[in-house]
Amino acid sequence: MKNKIVFFDIDGTLLDHNKQLPKGTKEAITELKKRNVPVVIATGRAPFMFQPLLKELTIDSFVSFNGQFVSYQDQCIYENPIDLEVLERLVTHSNEHNHPMVFLNELEGRTTHDRHPHVMKSMDDLRLTHPAHDPIFYQGRPIYQALLYCEKGEKELAYRNSYSDFNFIRWHRFSLDVLPKLGSKAIGIQKMIEHLGYYQEDVIAFGDGLNDLEMLEFAGAGIAMGDGKEEAKRVADFVTKPVGEDGIYYGLKKLGIL
Repeated sequence: MKNKIVFFDIDGTLLDHNKQLPKGTKEAITELKKRNVPVVIATGRAPFMFQPLLKELTIDSFVSFNGQFVSYQDQCIYENPIDLEVLERLVTHSNEHNHPMVFLNELEGRTTHDRHPHVMKSMDDLRLTHPAHDPIFYQGRPIYQALLYCEKGEKELAYRNSYSDFNFIRWHRFSLDVLPKLGSKAIGIQKMIEHLGYYQEDVIAFGDGLNDLEMLEFAGAGIAMGDGKEEAKRVADFVTKPVGEDGIYYGLKKLGIL
């Protein structure tokens, strides 16, 4: 019988709110690997944004872009890029309102507005470098996720109401993830377990944010971090301790995996 397979979100789950990897979290993952339990990243980030973390934890498989690009041992096994025709309309709309966008593929990201303060703030909060300026970067190449910089309010609602082909998920005060309508971490995880021969009931998933809701509902055991969003806690099977209080280790212990 196969072991369980464990999926971890990054921000607010593996990394604390200072973007640091707690010692107890690293020890828990090391112990999982010793017990031959597969460990997979499941994040909204682009792959180039978390390569150092993969290296530190010796993890070789991931679900990225909230499910749009899935890689197993350095091989892409599933991809779901954004429809560029619909993205073109969104870019035109955002430019009319002076709302920056960032376009992301697996290797790099580019922005429509050079050094816009909202883009700079969001990247600083992730401890990432500000993307270079290239307003037509999305043309002629696959884009798996975009970021739209628009604060909460009527203008956000106008985007949501105007683009039924997209799923907008707020991840920052200033920014929304832009995904294909049916895109989610749950779909990416489904593709991974189909590839590996696991079943839905074998899946353990840890998350904390709005982009983790489908993943936590899909998993055989969905665990929300104690300091995560209330929406995540409501759909989880149980709530572990906060990330900074060894929430990962505690949750795995509670499940009997460690």
